[in-house]
Amino acid sequence: MSQERSKHGTVIVGATSAIARGIARACAERGDRLVLAGRDLDECERIAADVRTRFGVESFAVRLDVEDMDPSAFVQACAERLEGAIDRLVLSQGFMAEQSDAQGNPALVARTQTVNLTSVIQLCEAFVPHLRVPGGMVCVVSSVAGDRGRPSNHIYGSSKAGVNAYLEGLGPRLREQGVGVLTVKPGFVDTAMTWGLPGMFLVADPQDVGNSIVRAMQKRRHVIYTPFFWRGIMLIIRSIPGAIFRRLSL
Repeated sequence: MSQERSKHGTVIVGATSAIARGIARACAERGDRLVLAGRDLDECERIAADVRTRFGVESFAVRLDVEDMDPSAFVQACAERLEGAIDRLVLSQGFMAEQSDAQGNPALVARTQTVNLTSVIQLCEAFVPHLRVPGGMVCVVSSVAGDRGRPSNHIYGSSKAGVNAYLEGLGPRLREQGVGVLTVKPGFVDTAMTWGLPGMFLVADPQDVGNSIVRAMQKRRHVIYTPFFWRGIMLIIRSIPGAIFRRLSL
């Protein structure tokens, strides 16, 4: 266990995801007080109890459905549990339907955009005035899928591209307040969302990903690819000319 114990108050949304669990454990190991939020309150409670037992930190579970929420009420609930000391907002909620299922299905398209993009903007805008300054941090788990539109998952990818654009503008906006913004772009991670998908390679352990994200928050980075080698992979993919890229089956 780390000997340096922080006083950070960290809110993690989408806390039952594999990556979020890794983030929660890495934050708890450093002494953060946690609010863990998600639709499955019982599972959030189990994760909260686990980090309390393992790391001796205060951790609270709060139910939040990002498809049907009052962001202001959620901020208030978090502030009450953390006694007003909200230092970090970590957003890890996500939804990905099969591209073939989402095509021509307005409900799946709407859900993809609501969970992956709209709720992120709503929660960031609600929390920003309440983050402790200087030193506050917004961290959003996006995806390498947002770097370029691929036929195999462009509905999902478009939601992540929107997140990336929003955060790219939010960072400079908050810089003068001393609030950092971190965009996380994971590659393939061993999660329920990616289980069984074809074409998976170099699949990362979610705890390793969580550890890398917390290190990036501590260093106040702006953008990270995780695992690190995805930066090089995506650099190559982004450099492919459009005329050629459009002919590829990706």
